[in-house]
Amino acid sequence: MSKKQSSDFEIAPLRPLDDFLMEAARFQIPNIKDFEKWGNRVTSNLLYYQTNYFLMSILIFVLVGLIHPVKMACGFLATAVIFMIFVYVTNEKATAARFKRNHPILSVFIIFAGGYFVAYMLQSLLVFFLGILLPVSAIFVHASLRLRNIKNKIVNKVENLGLTRTPMGFFLEEIGLDSDLF
Repeated sequence: MSKKQSSDFEIAPLRPLDDFLMEAARFQIPNIKDFEKWGNRVTSNLLYYQTNYFLMSILIFVLVGLIHPVKMACGFLATAVIFMIFVYVTNEKATAARFKRNHPILSVFIIFAGGYFVAYMLQSLLVFFLGILLPVSAIFVHASLRLRNIKNKIVNKVENLGLTRTPMGFFLEEIGLDSDLF
C-alpha cells in the first residue's frame, strides 16, 4: 500500500493528561547504551503524543515570552535581521565582493557594527533561543523517559502502513528516519 499524499494529513488526537503525564504514564530512564531501542522509544512517542508536544511547545514559548516580552521581541527581530543579512550576502556574493573591494574601510566598519549589534542584542537573542530550545528539550526528555504502551505501538504501526499521515510522521520521514525504525 502506498503512502498518502502529504496534503492528506490527519491531525493526531490530543492524548489525555493522565496518559501524558499523570497516573497512567510510566517513566523510566532509557538504556543509553542501546541507541536503537532509545531511538525507537523517542520516535514512537513523538508520533503518538505529537499534538500534546505541539501544545506544550506553544505553552512554553508563550510563557518565556510573557516572562521577558521585550527581550523575546528584540531577540526575534535581531534573529530576523541577521538571517536576512545572511541570505542577502550569500545570494549576492558578487555584489558583496565588489562592495568590499570598492569600500574596504566601510566594509570593516559594517563588520564591527554587526559584531556590536550581536553583542548588544546577545541577551535578547539568548532569551529568544531559550524560548525555542526549551520546548525542544522538554519534548526530547519526555519522549526519552515515557515508556510506550499498547495504544502507542498500534498507532505507530498504522502510521507506518501509510493508513494515516500525520505532520510528525511526515517530519520524521523528511529528516531521514525510516518507518522501519519504529
